[in-house]
Amino acid sequence: MRINISHTTVYRYQTPPTGVIQTLRLTPRNHDGQHVMRWRIDLSENCRLDQHEDAFGNITHTFTADGPFDELNVMVEGEVETQDTHGVVHGAVERFPPELFLRETALTQPDPAIEKFADAVRASAGGTPLDILHTLMRHLNNEITFDTSPTQSTTTAAESFALKRGVCQDLTHIFIASARHLGIPARYVGGHFHRADGITAQEAGHAWVETYVQDLGWVAFDPTNGISATDAHVRVAVGLDYLGAAPVRGTRYGGSGETLKVEVNVAQAQQQVQS
Repeated sequence: MRINISHTTVYRYQTPPTGVIQTLRLTPRNHDGQHVMRWRIDLSENCRLDQHEDAFGNITHTFTADGPFDELNVMVEGEVETQDTHGVVHGAVERFPPELFLRETALTQPDPAIEKFADAVRASAGGTPLDILHTLMRHLNNEITFDTSPTQSTTTAAESFALKRGVCQDLTHIFIASARHLGIPARYVGGHFHRADGITAQEAGHAWVETYVQDLGWVAFDPTNGISATDAHVRVAVGLDYLGAAPVRGTRYGGSGETLKVEVNVAQAQQQVQS
């Protein structure tokens, strides 16, 4: 599948800042089943965009924009060709052994309720780690309601599990916390998802999980949609949790009254739809 993606982040300020520094994780990489056909990043301010790689091998771009300005736009647009690998991830940049992804973080630390839940999933699934992971995904998809209202970027796995609702980021953190409790390495994946229902406009990117399974390697699970990753998923960045794979992070000097608006559009390439 060929997928067109546009991602626009708009910052507005009541009082203009004197400057902004930001790091972007918005650029996907090639790996088995994913090839970037074209990709570009545009900024509304005239400044240099420096490309690097972070510790996990994610492509990052950093810029410093000097103010004052009352609006800052970060615009990303590109096309990615994908193939369905049944969730198995091969050919990606791997900087660390899988055991690193057993490390707990503030956002993914399990509380007793998550530990009890994960232990119950393991007992009901039996079988192999792959069976346990598929069962975990199904339980989360059935028991956690997708809801954009109650959580934010700093909501922990324990908090969203107690609410029994949240966004894709929250389901991903709960899955990671549960898997790590069971001794299965798991990492956060940020990217995009092409919806089969024809809805292309989205309020944000998407998130899912990759877990390490012996003899298979990294395998991707999307608890929000209750499926393994397919050719509808475009993988952009990985980390121990959301903060390590966040699409945009930065700081502002001066100014006040900041508001943020994100617009994402994920659509199948038009020439492929027509054929």
